[in-house]
Amino acid sequence: MRLRQLVFVSRERDRLAREICTLLDLKESYHDAGLINFGLENVLIPLGDTFFEIVMPVQENTTAERFLEKRNGEGGYMVIVDVDDFESEQKRVESSGIEIVWHGNRSEEEINARTIHLHPKQVGGAILSIDHMNPKNAWLWAGTNWEKDINKNLVDVLSGVVMQSDDPEQLCMQWEKALGIKRATDGLKIQLVGSTINFVESIDGRGEGINAFKIKALKKDQIIKNAKSMKIFKDEEISLGGVKIILEQIKQMTKKIEYF
Repeated sequence: MRLRQLVFVSRERDRLAREICTLLDLKESYHDAGLINFGLENVLIPLGDTFFEIVMPVQENTTAERFLEKRNGEGGYMVIVDVDDFESEQKRVESSGIEIVWHGNRSEEEINARTIHLHPKQVGGAILSIDHMNPKNAWLWAGTNWEKDINKNLVDVLSGVVMQSDDPEQLCMQWEKALGIKRATDGLKIQLVGSTINFVESIDGRGEGINAFKIKALKKDQIIKNAKSMKIFKDEEISLGGVKIILEQIKQMTKKIEYF
């Protein structure tokens, strides 16, 4: 199980996309016209073979609009993981008692994409999507030609997400159940392949949700310089799109994942 896509929600998709690309020297790659069926417009931005997505509500009474109102502005919205055995993961979720609120099965140009969205109130903090691509190296949510837009000048790939809650212990337990993976032995975190999901106490007044997105940085100093010029660097932290951006130096991941 691997983290493949992290999603922002914003009322200003184009402005936020420009800021992300300026900060990290990235390129916008794809807009999915099919999201209008959910009252949304979006954009995908590749970081290696992982992705930032920004969704923007363009119709009334969408889940995204309600989220913006609940958390008082833009922020992290969704976490998408990529799995090898989709059928097994779907059966595991069904047997766990967690409700699946959306099933997706889409094919295009010999690529098949499957997805399930888990009930956000039962998981907590964000919408969790469990996805699978065939062939494995594809990512249909970003179209079929996204590899041309990869730029690894400053960053490599996404490396994690930080969830916040008034009760981070309980939230971690809910994500353990949703992912079918036991937490690490050295703190409130769940280890995926090449990435981690951390759980911290909420102290910013916004309540339960996504606190930060983590990125494997290739040129950390340059990114910080960009953040300072954009005036989004304060108290030694980068804040963008309603979340913190945590820069991690690339290192070898050696810990074993312990499944239920």
